[in-house]
Amino acid sequence: MNIWSTLEPSQLINLAIIVPLIGAALVVLLGKYPNLRETASIGTAIVLFTLVLGINDHTFNNVQMATSWVALLPGLDIAFLVEPLGVLFALVASFLWVITTVYAIGYMRGHNEENQTRFFCCFALAISTVMAICFSANLLTLFIFYELLTLSTYPLVTHAGNEDAKRGGRVYLGILLSTSIAFLLFAILGTWVTAGTLDFTPGGVFTDSQSGGLVALLLVLFCYGIGKAALMPFHRWLPAAMVAPTPVSALLHAVAVVKAGVFSILKIVIYIFGIDNLSQTATTDLMLYIGAATVLLSSCVAITKDNLKARLAYSTVSQLSYIIVGALLATSIAAAGASLHIVTHAVGKITLFFCAGAIMVAAHKKNISDMVGLGRKMPLTMIAFAVGSMSIIGLPPMAGTWSKWYLMVGALEADKLIIVGVLTISTLLNVAYLLPIPIKAFFNTEAGQQPWSWSETKEAPLPMLIALGVTTAACLVLFFYPPPIIDLINLIPSVSTDTKGLS
Repeated sequence: MNIWSTLEPSQLINLAIIVPLIGAALVVLLGKYPNLRETASIGTAIVLFTLVLGINDHTFNNVQMATSWVALLPGLDIAFLVEPLGVLFALVASFLWVITTVYAIGYMRGHNEENQTRFFCCFALAISTVMAICFSANLLTLFIFYELLTLSTYPLVTHAGNEDAKRGGRVYLGILLSTSIAFLLFAILGTWVTAGTLDFTPGGVFTDSQSGGLVALLLVLFCYGIGKAALMPFHRWLPAAMVAPTPVSALLHAVAVVKAGVFSILKIVIYIFGIDNLSQTATTDLMLYIGAATVLLSSCVAITKDNLKARLAYSTVSQLSYIIVGALLATSIAAAGASLHIVTHAVGKITLFFCAGAIMVAAHKKNISDMVGLGRKMPLTMIAFAVGSMSIIGLPPMAGTWSKWYLMVGALEADKLIIVGVLTISTLLNVAYLLPIPIKAFFNTEAGQQPWSWSETKEAPLPMLIALGVTTAACLVLFFYPPPIIDLINLIPSVSTDTKGLS
């Protein structure tokens, strides 16, 4: 049921971008009244999610939705267009904003964080820019809101205000702004000069008559210009940003920032280069293998980290490159796997970060070596961590199973056995750096010999546990009932989960 069916469909795009801005204003106005402020945050998030559900309903009914705000130059508009990949990302971001807001209320109060009004305001601003990125009709619009997302999340990264936070913020801002200006901006200009358009077009905008060398260079510039995708060596901003509060880490890793990066690469592959043409581009294999190397190297680094959030940060670097690899395999099934991994990684990784925050609030522990035996005092949290870990690894019956399956099939379809090997080795590395954490939390026989006591430790505040429960359930539900997501993915041009044609 579409509760927004009486509105003109294209107006839903404007509302999806504007509603979070209204929420940000309400947060500021109600800053002196925490209960009202947080009610406004949750209410705004719920309204946005219903708007995106309405857009999703129109998408399945083949309703065309587009709007233009302003023409900067002839043929260069700030414009928005609904297409299935953008709807997929918008569903993920808007749903997880609701859950993260509930979690953040428990975390910020339980941890006695300062500047909570600024936090919830910037969070809403970030989601507004994400909605604009989701529905961007051209590269110019995407670039503008991509930059605004960087700026709106900077105060969240530096929230603590100490020297570590400021240092992390400098790395965050420095890498993301420098890559976008040095590479992404030139890639967009090159596309305009070469193709004569910046519009996202099914099948791509480049033709056979255009210079293959220039198109190949543009692919490299796009992959490295979108620094939010954390492709090595421009990945350091992600671990550096772990100084932020855990709800911000969840925003960075699952709801908005990194997903905006890999979403942008996937959208550019599908609508600027075209999946069918990408395999003929000279630098496709080069960037594919750089993505594969990022998968393995970041997993190896993750194993060495004792700080839980640092380990999860390098895990995210690895998992993002799964999506890049899926896009650059240039097959319809691999692109479907990459699209699905945006969803499955989001619910799995946000569960793990929620667990990390719950442990920080309830047990005041950051390092994995200090969490031995914790499962006896925080069983719900550590069970959720085990479920999230299994989803990231890709073990049944968890959501991550399906996306990794399609990526594997796509690699076989592209005859890239090296990528099959990379995905297999990476899965084993995922097991090595994730599963020992809940195992030692529940079953380590030396837990009673720790120099500290768990006697005062209990589960995290109820809002945090509610959020944890929802994302943990999502990891299971998306395994047993993936058709709503799969059906949406199959609407994306040149993307299909159909394996019947494979031999």
